[in-house]
Amino acid sequence: MSLHWESFVMTLIAFGILYFLLNKYAFGPLFSVMEKRRELIQNQLSEASATREQAIAFVEEQKQALQQARKEAHEIIEQSKQTSYKQAAEILEQAKEQAVRLKDEAVRDIESEKNKAVQELRSELGSMSVKIASKLLEKEVSTDQAQEQLVNQYLKEVGGRQ
Repeated sequence: MSLHWESFVMTLIAFGILYFLLNKYAFGPLFSVMEKRRELIQNQLSEASATREQAIAFVEEQKQALQQARKEAHEIIEQSKQTSYKQAAEILEQAKEQAVRLKDEAVRDIESEKNKAVQELRSELGSMSVKIASKLLEKEVSTDQAQEQLVNQYLKEVGGRQ
């Protein structure tokens, strides 16, 4: 095996020229395309990260909004309960006041009727007393026993009229 120096040098020269040409025309544009691709991927990763952070923030905002809405709904329900309790209490109070007023009116009416009945009884008793006295005078009863019988008889008549 012999080494051919000429072919070795030619191969080195051809390899050098090929390397120079590849470096100038192929590797430069290839590396620039690869660098652009790397930058594009890096930008997309940054955008994805930012979008993810925005999504997380949006989800948190939605959670807070939902929690606030639940709180407001609970407050509205509680306020409605309080309002209904107040209205029920007012209605009961009005009913009690009306019952007391009706009771007072009934007591006044009863008292009025009682006074009328007593007045009528007094006037009737007065007229009966006058009748008894006039009968006594008419008969001119001399004995106490006869007077007592006459009074009892008229009292029985008055008792029978009830």
